[in-house]
Amino acid sequence: MKYLILGSSGQIGTALTQWCDNNEIAYEGFDIARAQEEDLRVEQNPRLLEALSNADFVMFLAYDVGGSRYLSGKQNQLEFISNNARLMEYTFQAIHDSGKPFIFISSQMANLSFSPYGALKVVGEHYTRALGGIIVKLWNVYGVETDMEKSHVITDFIHKAKDTRCIDMITDGSESRQFLHAEDCSRCLLTLAEQYESIPRDQELHIASGSWNTILEVAELVASLFPGTTIQPAEAKDEVQQDARIDPDPFIQKYWTPTIQLEAGIHRVANDMGLL
Repeated sequence: MKYLILGSSGQIGTALTQWCDNNEIAYEGFDIARAQEEDLRVEQNPRLLEALSNADFVMFLAYDVGGSRYLSGKQNQLEFISNNARLMEYTFQAIHDSGKPFIFISSQMANLSFSPYGALKVVGEHYTRALGGIIVKLWNVYGVETDMEKSHVITDFIHKAKDTRCIDMITDGSESRQFLHAEDCSRCLLTLAEQYESIPRDQELHIASGSWNTILEVAELVASLFPGTTIQPAEAKDEVQQDARIDPDPFIQKYWTPTIQLEAGIHRVANDMGLL
C-alpha cells in the first residue's frame, strides 16, 4: 500500500515519513513547505489530484497549527480560520472525488468549544464522517521541529535550555497534558490504516500516552539534560486550553499502546535535533 501523507513536513508528518523510510513502507510526501504547488488551499490543485491518483491511502495531517504560543496569537485571526477552512473544503472534496480511504487528524481540543482551532477540527470531523473516513484525536504529540515559530512546548523548552540555560515559561506550568512521542503516533496511524475496514466508526480513537504531566514537570525534565539550566514560571494561567482536563477514550488500546516514556522521548528529541 502506498500512502499519501498530506502535511509531510510538519512535526508528525516528518516522524511518519521517517518511520516509513525505516520500515520500507511506500509513501509520497505533500506539503506547502516542500513546494508552492503543494498548497492545499488551492481548489482542484492539479498536483494534489495527481498524488491522489497514485496513492492507495491518505493521511490527512496538513493544517495551519502550532504550539500554544502560536495558537494564542493566531487562532482568533481571519487568516488562520480561512486557511484551515479552505484547506479542508478543497482537500476533502478531492478525497471524495478520488474515493481513496483516509484518516483525518483531529485533536483533543475539538472537545473544547471555546477554541477556534478546536471548532475547525470539529468541522473536519463532520467532513470525515460524511465521507466514511477515520477520525483520530491526537493528544500533545511531540517530536523534531524545524519551524520554531510554530514550535510546541517540548521543542521550545529544549531550545531555550540549550541556547540560554533558562526556560522562561509563558504560564505558571500547573496545567497538565498527556504527551505522546511522534514515533508512537506514527506507528499507531499506520496500524489503524492497516485495519481500516474493521474499525468501527462510532468509537472514539484518541491517540494518547495515558500519563498526565504538568508543564512544569516537562520543564524540569528538559532542564536536567542541560546542566545549569534554570526555570522561570510565569504568573499567567493557560489561555489556550484553559487548563481543561478531559480523559482520553481508552478504545484505541484495542489496536495500539505507546512504548516511549516521556523522559526517554525528550532525550531522543533533543538528540535528534542535534542539541545534545
